[in-house]
This record gives sequence, structure tokens and C-alpha cells, in this order.
Amino acid sequence: MECKRLFDCIDHQLAHFPQEDMLAAKVNGEWRKYSTKEVAQTVNELSAGLLSLGLSGNDFTPEGSDKIAIISENRPEWLIADMATQQIGVIWVPVYPTTNPLELSFILNDASVQYMFASTVDLYNKVMSIKNEVPCLKEVYTFDKIAGAKHWTDLCNKDTDIIAQVDVIKKTIPVNQVATFIYTSGTTGTPKGVMLTHRNIYFNLQSGKESFPFPDAPDQKVLSFLPLNHIFEKVASYIYMYSGMSVYYAESMETIGDNLKEVAPDGFSTVPRLLEKVFEKIMLKGEALTGVKRKLFFWAVALAEQYDNMIPGSWWYQTKLKFANKVIFSKWREALGGNVKFIVTGGAACQVKLLRIFNAAQIPVYEGYGPTENSPIISINLRTVGGTKYGTVGHVINGVQLKLEADGEICVAGPSVMLGYYKRPDLTAETVIDGWLHTGDIGELIDGKYLKITDRKKELFKTSGGKYVAPQPIENKMKESPFIEQIVLVGDNKKFVSALIVPGFSKLKDWAKQHGIEYTSNEAIIKNTMVITMIEDIVEEYNTLFNPVEQVKKFVLLPREFTIDKGEMTPKLSIKRKTVLENFAKEVMEIYN
Repeated sequence: MECKRLFDCIDHQLAHFPQEDMLAAKVNGEWRKYSTKEVAQTVNELSAGLLSLGLSGNDFTPEGSDKIAIISENRPEWLIADMATQQIGVIWVPVYPTTNPLELSFILNDASVQYMFASTVDLYNKVMSIKNEVPCLKEVYTFDKIAGAKHWTDLCNKDTDIIAQVDVIKKTIPVNQVATFIYTSGTTGTPKGVMLTHRNIYFNLQSGKESFPFPDAPDQKVLSFLPLNHIFEKVASYIYMYSGMSVYYAESMETIGDNLKEVAPDGFSTVPRLLEKVFEKIMLKGEALTGVKRKLFFWAVALAEQYDNMIPGSWWYQTKLKFANKVIFSKWREALGGNVKFIVTGGAACQVKLLRIFNAAQIPVYEGYGPTENSPIISINLRTVGGTKYGTVGHVINGVQLKLEADGEICVAGPSVMLGYYKRPDLTAETVIDGWLHTGDIGELIDGKYLKITDRKKELFKTSGGKYVAPQPIENKMKESPFIEQIVLVGDNKKFVSALIVPGFSKLKDWAKQHGIEYTSNEAIIKNTMVITMIEDIVEEYNTLFNPVEQVKKFVLLPREFTIDKGEMTPKLSIKRKTVLENFAKEVMEIYN
């Protein structure tokens, strides 16, 4: 594969399929579209402005190159500034908008960031609150117009001589130049700066594009809402741009439903947690139906739960499913814009039940897998005959070598493996051994070709009886119940396995009403003996699917969901077990007392 730089996607689009809406976002209630030509011009002018500040790639080493950071929600300016930075060899350091001030200060100092983009007044104020603690930070530019702050457009330089200089410089940027530091929040410890080169990311995006496949589709649109700070959404964005697809940005997580209807996208990437939320809303609407409509709704869902893409089913099953799609599932598709051809999910395990139901409803969901350290895609379920198997993360993509260690740890090698952790050769040496990236995930190959993740190596825990327990499969199975919103298993060095359970409060409200139970608050309802007994019955039912040592013997119901703000979830909505156990230490103690 001929390797390119990420910003070469602009020239690629201009040459093959220039768009009127390469990027688009809502401004004052209207969609503001940026053509490929406008993006190319703006990126060059911003590069010229950054060059005028004295920024450069210098010797193109991670230590020698200058760094620019960004803290922003998804919007066209994010990618415009990203590409403008890359073109002059400067390293891009994205920071999650939810990052707390302490971590923000650490990242900016660790990366020696000189300039920064902040999108909104709140994020600008967050940066300014720690600016005195970051002596290397010279200036902060904003995307929104904010009193007293410098606007990013003030940086754009239209001087043709400097733009010509940019053109000369960008031709010299090597593919092995570090394009970005991605600081992983991880589940414990200090953030680590993953160094990814243009070669790493470009190879990964092209291999993913060819394997999935994402054909060139200049007539297609996608909706973007997962944080661009995460490598999953960033790589997806460059796949879209190299494929000629138009990228539309959701206004916020709360407006995704409305934006889907407006944009009618051909696809999008997501995480399982958001798919679970969508499904919960659909099921609540089903619960509100009465009579024949209600019966039809739940008949269709039960039918979809039996769907298996590998086994077509009888003629009668196919006939019933066709009817269900026409009468019930057509409305689901309309709610997603009526045009979805693919949804790619990653970042955590997706419930098999959801995969069956959505795919049966002709809403194609493909699960993939990969860590930041591999840029990130290792495997994905494919849009080819026999390319998808539910309960697995699919086929290893072209160019990625896979081996499973004796304990089942997934290791990969290839051009997309990171350069290393910035300033942490010790951690790099522990993680990349003889060219093999040790992911820390445990897996197996099904039928010799479908990769299945069974657990995180570090999340396996051992009971005081010496038995190992893998929590993820148990948690994922129990979350199939609409009454269990979130669950974390506990049991390290304990006599038995227990659980912290966040009930599905929307579903619980309906249940309480049907059973004549007054619902005054979450705190009160979780203490109700009828509710506790009902959850006990659900847990007991799922327990029969697991070995006695793995079964949940006791649990505590919690009055609220785990959140990013309280540090219990990563920005990609994965649960941080350590923090959850710290925040609910009292409840855990009560279980074992």
C-alpha cells in the first residue's frame, strides 16, 4: 500500500470527487456546509497563520516538533485545525471536553503545548483556569466568538507567499512523522500519550476501508457525534473523507435523534452504550402501545431476537420477518433517517441480543475492535457474505498480524502499531515486545477466523477460594434485561461474587405503576422489597447460565447511573471499575459484612 499523510485526503477529494458539503454543521439553526475547495483554502490559510507564529515540525521527531492542543466538541473547525497543524509538521494533541482541570494541566505540560484551540466559553474558561500552571502555553484561540479571547479566524493568513511556503513544507512531511499524541484516560493511573504517525493511521484507515469495505461513495453522508478526540472517530472521519463521503456533525448528544432525521445519513459510528439507549427508548414506546399494536410490537421484537445472519431460517420465519419489517421495523428505520446502510460500533462489547434485533430490523450494525495503540482497528465484522458473526469482533483486517499468547492475550503486529508512549520508554517496552503490541485483552478465534474478546486481562479477578472470574461476559448477559441498566461485578479476594446494579429506571417506573407501587424517587424505589425481589429473580435466572463460582450471590441497587463527570466512565463510555469501586466502597462493604 502506498502510504500517504492524513491531510492528503483534501487533494484526494479535489482530484476525484470534490464535494459541496465535505463537512457540515448547524449554525443558528441552519446547516453550514464547507465545500472541499473551501476546506482546502481554509486549511492552507490556517497553516500559514500557524507558520507565522514560528511553529514547525523542526526535526520531525516527537521531542523536536512543536505541539498544538484542542479541547472541543465535534465540529468542522476541529478537522480543519487538525489538518492545518499536520501540514506544517506540528503534532496535534486532542483533549476530551470532559477532562478535569488536573488532567488537562498534566497533558499540556507533558506534551509541552504552546498553543491551543478551545471551542466554547466554558471550555475556554476551563483552559484559562489552569493556564498559569502551564508555563509553555502561550495563547488560546477559540472557535466561538468570546469577549476577550482571540478567535481562530484571526490566525488565518491569506499572504500568498506564506501559503506558497506552506505548500513547500507539506510536501516534505514524512509519513513516519508523528501526527498526533492521543492521551488515553485508561481505567487507572496517569494519562499516557500514545504517539501515532501518519503511516500508522493512514495504513489502518486504508486497511479498514478495504476490508469492511467502505467503497468510494461521494453521494453518501455520515453523521458524526462520537468524540473526535478518540482515535476510533478520528480514523472513521478520515475513512469518510478518503471515500468522498460528506461528514455532518450532530449538534450534541441530546439532538442526535433530530439530526438523524434531518441528515438521513447512510451511516455512522457509535459505542454500544448509545445503541442500548436507542433500544431502551424504542422499547418504552412499545410499552406505551395498547391492544393489537402492542402485541404486534412485542411479537416483532421476539421474532428479531431469533435472527441469525448465518442461518436464514425457514420460509415461514422469513415471511414473518418480512411482515415485521414492513409493519414495525420500518418505523425504527425512519427514526434513524430512513437511509442507514451501516453502523459501526466499538469501544466496548455490544450485546448479541441488540445485534440480532437491529440487523433483523434491516439496521445493519457491525461490531469492531481495536485499541488506541493500534491506530486503532484490529478487527471488524464485514459487509461481505459470511463476514459477520454475532458475539465476535469479526475478521482481523488486512495487514494486521494476530497471535494469541498462551493465556489468550491478543497480540498484534504491523504498520499500525504505535511508535510508543511519549516520554515513557519503560511503558512502551512493556507493551510492545519484539514488534508485537500486547493489548491486555483476552480472546479466542471462532471457526479459525472470527476474533472473540472474552475479557480484559487486568479485569479478571480471583475469589478468595482461588477461582478466576471474567466479569465482562456475565455483565453483558445480565444487561440484556431491560431492568438492568449498568452492572459491575465485585469479588476480588472475596468469598463470592457480588454486583453493583443500576436499574433501568424508565422501565422500573412503568413496572412500579403496574404493581401499584408509588415512585417518589430513585433512592426510595431501590429500597422497595418488591423491586429487590423482582431484580433477585432476574439475577437468579441469568445465574443459571454460569458456573457456580461465577454466579452473583448478592447485589446492591444504586440510585444513579455511572457518569463521566464522577470519573466512573471514560469519555467513550467504558466503565472505570477502579473508580466505581472507590465511589461505592461503602455499598461493597455492606455486601460482604
